[in-house]
This record gives sequence, structure tokens and C-alpha cells, in this order.
Amino acid sequence: QVQLVESGGGLVQAGGSLRLSCAASGRAFNSYTMGWFRQAPGKEREFVAAFSWSGGNTANADSVKGRFTISRDNAKNTVYLQMNSLKPEDTALYYCAAQYRGWSTIRDEYDYWGQGTQVTVSS
Repeated sequence: QVQLVESGGGLVQAGGSLRLSCAASGRAFNSYTMGWFRQAPGKEREFVAAFSWSGGNTANADSVKGRFTISRDNAKNTVYLQMNSLKPEDTALYYCAAQYRGWSTIRDEYDYWGQGTQVTVSS
């Protein structure tokens, strides 16, 4: 069992930056691929970024490439999402998710989810 708690969301102007954190409790954090997803009102939850459990792979959605960076600190059981050059279309509820010893960007293949943190980007 893994519990995930996101933090770091807020209101920011277009062009600004935010850093999201996701703290995991439970066992064997380094056995989980960690992902970030987001859901805007009226839209499906979509993939944003992932960092593999093995440390060898990262992935980013095309919409955030060059602007968002995912990282993880296994010693702190934490995954981060650094978001730069934010746009109004980045406004969404951002979720952290964990996938046991897999590598996928597919929402349904993640085993555990946090409650989400709201990011609002004003124009």
C-alpha cells in the first residue's frame, strides 16, 4: 500500500513557475514508477510526466516538453514536477500516481493516486 500526498499548487500568472511535490508513504518507493497526471474541468485526466522505478527513463507529454521537468528523490520518498513558462491551458488539478515495477504513461495502469493539488494559471 502506498499513500501519496501532493503539495505546491497555487495561483500563478502566465509565464511563471511552480514546483509540485508528492510525498509517498509506505514501502519500497524505489520500486514504483511515479507519474504526474492532470485533469481540467470537463476533460479527461491526462498524462503529464513519468519517472521510471529503475531510474532509467522519463517521459513527458508533448504539451509540456521543454517546460516541465519530473524528478525524484528516493531518499526522501518524494517526486517533483518543476513547471516553468506556465500557460493558462496548464490550469488543472494535478495528481501524483504510482505504478509498481512498470513503465507506462497510461492512466489505468497506475495503482495508487493522491488527492490532487490545484494549479491555476491566470492570463
